[in-house]
Amino acid sequence: MSADFYDTPTEQSIAKSTIVSKYFSQWAHVMIRTVDPGKPIAYVDLFAGRGSYRDGSKSTPLLVIDEALKDDRISDRLVLVFNDRNAEYVETLEQTIENYEGIKRLRHPRRYWKDEVGTEIISKFKSPKVPPTLLFVDPWGFKGLSLDLINSVLVHFGCDVIFFFNYNRINMRLERDDSVDDMNALFGFQRAHQLRNRIADLDTHERELEVVEHISQALKSSGSVDARRYVLPFRFRMAGGRRTSHHLIFVSKHFLGYDIMKKIMAQQSSELDQGLASFEYNPATHHQQLLLSLNAPFEDLEDMLLSDFAGRSAKRREIYEEHSVDTPFLERHYGLALWSLYERGAITTNRPPKKNTFAANIVATFPP
Repeated sequence: MSADFYDTPTEQSIAKSTIVSKYFSQWAHVMIRTVDPGKPIAYVDLFAGRGSYRDGSKSTPLLVIDEALKDDRISDRLVLVFNDRNAEYVETLEQTIENYEGIKRLRHPRRYWKDEVGTEIISKFKSPKVPPTLLFVDPWGFKGLSLDLINSVLVHFGCDVIFFFNYNRINMRLERDDSVDDMNALFGFQRAHQLRNRIADLDTHERELEVVEHISQALKSSGSVDARRYVLPFRFRMAGGRRTSHHLIFVSKHFLGYDIMKKIMAQQSSELDQGLASFEYNPATHHQQLLLSLNAPFEDLEDMLLSDFAGRSAKRREIYEEHSVDTPFLERHYGLALWSLYERGAITTNRPPKKNTFAANIVATFPP
């Protein structure tokens, strides 16, 4: 990490922290309604850093605490765990947090670790007593980030993961002969081997799509066969606007978490096309979608629905949950598309929708 990293936050760092803290807030509200009263929920940051920048700006740990302090139900049940292998950072972070205004309202004592992220930390997450946890993993490079770590958390109820995927460093590392163990841990042995072969002759754009696709599919296929996983990447561009710096990747077992994060990432996107989010933060607003599957224009949605739901009947919410994964479309886009299909007589409904709307419980019937 460069010596001046904590001088002042970049625009990308602000956007990243905003996404994490906003998702934490909504995730925590869902958990306190779901988990038995009195049982804890946890936020864990394995590369927490100093907690604030030298110019006084708050980094992710303090923004998460701010969100927790807004609701006594959260502050009463939240367990905070902060880790960094840099002991000086941890000491600064602990001092900052324990002197933070309102911190005494958090009933559970904060935990501060100074561990290298590896097998010892993974073993802690493999305990059957892990509460619902939001895990944030933000390494400077990629050391410590592995499928084993992510999977050790996701197996538990109510657990989601957000992690920093340093595309530049991983891309360079894939070309090195000594990177086998690192990349196997991140992608899995077979997928890492396939990826090296596939990217050898690809151009810059195709290579990025392939790498992100492989990590996304590795995450989806790592779960049990009866537990679907939802993966959503968000890309950050460098200051010039044409080169990718990294991705923030979200993983959940539940559509509700995916839906919440998708809306947050859409709000943080730097450029919109036809009302669709780009799912990237780009200082130069140079537009290019993250994955080919997130590149569908809005005008294609009606034809996609007619094809994918041919001969079926379903409510709007059911259509959205089934169809929207790995697309750029939000729930409101499905309402607009279904209304348009109804208006031109392409579908029938169990009751007429109001103009330019399509209520969640209206049943749409698609022709075969």
